[in-house]
Amino acid sequence: MFLAWQEIKKNKLRFTLITGILMLVSYLVFFLSGLATGLANLNREAVDKWNASAIILTEESDKSLYQSFMSTDQLKDIRAKKTAVIGQLNAIASNGGSKQNISLFGINKEEFLLPNVMEGRSFDNANEVIADDSLKDNGFKLGDELSLSSSDQLLTIVGFTDQARFNAAPVLYTNLATFHQVKYGEAADQNKDQINGIVVQNDSLSNLTQSDELMSIEIETFIQNLPGYTEQKLTLNFMIYFLFGISSIIVAIFLYVLTVQKISMFGVMKAQGISSYYLSWSVVAQTFILALIGTALGFAFTLVSGAFLPAAVPVSFDLTVMVFYGFILMAVATAGAFFSVLTIVRIDPLKAIGG
Repeated sequence: MFLAWQEIKKNKLRFTLITGILMLVSYLVFFLSGLATGLANLNREAVDKWNASAIILTEESDKSLYQSFMSTDQLKDIRAKKTAVIGQLNAIASNGGSKQNISLFGINKEEFLLPNVMEGRSFDNANEVIADDSLKDNGFKLGDELSLSSSDQLLTIVGFTDQARFNAAPVLYTNLATFHQVKYGEAADQNKDQINGIVVQNDSLSNLTQSDELMSIEIETFIQNLPGYTEQKLTLNFMIYFLFGISSIIVAIFLYVLTVQKISMFGVMKAQGISSYYLSWSVVAQTFILALIGTALGFAFTLVSGAFLPAAVPVSFDLTVMVFYGFILMAVATAGAFFSVLTIVRIDPLKAIGG
């Protein structure tokens, strides 16, 4: 370790370059992990607010809430501690100045799907909605009347809740009667029992439904089947994994070049009785020091950058994941030093010093 640190201090420029590259790679890894977490949250925030164990959908729905159609009469087939009905549709909402893709949830106010209101109040009357507070960033405010692309019905924002997005769209919560008016228009009375799913809270996930037409889906499985969720997450994760490999290769190349340049010096040291083990350990320790400094700087710059990012950028930093990725980066970077170790072990002192 002493030899490794002394060489770093003596050759500051070349080791600063290696540290800088490791810092940039770690910065990119941490930022991508934050982006992956942020985009995942955009899809699942509203579902996580349910604190549910499963959701009941129709067999033909392909695990999609939007494509599931059932009746409230089918509640009698559900065996669960708590149940809550939900209707869902996608639309474009406009307050006259701004437009935004939204997801409309029709719920019963007395059931557990009702979100906490952070500003304003809950819906009490027809055509009132509680909105996700991300809409405020796009110019929506309390009291706004909203027109929807799929309906002639006008909705009024009476409250805001936090962290309520579904498939990246802000959620509007309203009662089932208003939901049916928006979705079916003049045919609302004939379809007043129609819903898309039944959310359940229960200790056991077995035998939740007694109907062959329905299926129970664990909440995490339901989230994994949201359109684009898994594909998006896998894409970003593969980018992170490739960066791990790239960082290892970059460090291996740099250290190998430095080792080759010092073959004669290592030969002299071996001729003086310094073991290959000691020299190899110095190279590995040197790499670990550089990786530690580079990763720590990348971690710090990521957090600083996150503080200045606009709200429109869907980044959410999970410190546990970042620390885990940091350890992996240091491990793969240190592993890259073993190519140099093999070179050191094979050095013949006599040949190295020209004997």
